Amino acid sequence: RSDIRTLTGQHPAVVGHDLGHLELGKPANLDAVPFDQMRESILAVYRYGGINTISWHPNNPLDLTKTTWDRVDSTIRGITADRKNLRNYKKILDKLAVFFKSLNGPGGALIPVIFRPYHEHTGSWFWWGAGHCTPSEYKAFWQMTVKHLTRKRKVHNLLIAYSTDNFINEAHYLERYPGDEFVDLLGFDTYHRNAPQSDSAFTANAKRMVATLKKLGEEKNKLYAITETGLETVKEHDWWTRIVYPIISDTGLSYVLVWRNGRADHYYAPFEGQQSAEDFKSFFKLP
Repeated sequence: RSDIRTLTGQHPAVVGHDLGHLELGKPANLDAVPFDQMRESILAVYRYGGINTISWHPNNPLDLTKTTWDRVDSTIRGITADRKNLRNYKKILDKLAVFFKSLNGPGGALIPVIFRPYHEHTGSWFWWGAGHCTPSEYKAFWQMTVKHLTRKRKVHNLLIAYSTDNFINEAHYLERYPGDEFVDLLGFDTYHRNAPQSDSAFTANAKRMVATLKKLGEEKNKLYAITETGLETVKEHDWWTRIVYPIISDTGLSYVLVWRNGRADHYYAPFEGQQSAEDFKSFFKLP
């Protein structure tokens, strides 16, 4: 069951999960979703033909009592410049490798997933954000992560997504890009805030960023997507057809992912009785 299926009769094409707290060895993630249940969900999505995407909000590897959102400068430098810290961090990556390699489909084949690490790095609200490390440090950290997972731990069921927050232009988007060899999908996250006053500005900004992604995707032969978006509590009844559709229509985007339906005051997808539900049904029928 999902809110999308309840409204449309069809499963969502893309389902997101988050591995935050796997690094702590906990049985459930930072949103209290048990990892065993997540595995079952990923298998269910795969069975009905859907795509799984996985983000990761890890606690700070230098001090695991600090969350993703504790802004600690030079965390990446502290990991990579110290052998012991780097060894400890690679042990954390090993936990991810074990999880990825446990995602078996029918017949035992590994389920492919889109892995989206160190996202929204053009902002500075996470310990890996732009204000806490240099572009070269970020790129080297990314490359080390992908190499460790794919070469050292032989994890071969990942598509790697590079996902900024809002960006100013193409140069800003690519400032911390680790290289084509380490990225399969280009994306960005953008949230609609201060609606309805910001409607036209949000639409224009999102269209501009999608155009940049399309250009880069075609040049680099990469998939591209809006990897996170949404209007919290979807407070505009026609948001899907009036705001989202003009942004994504005829763009070649692979997918658009809205954030979770977590609480009564924190949700991003429509559900039965929600004020945008009828508009979403109309949106669903558009090409």
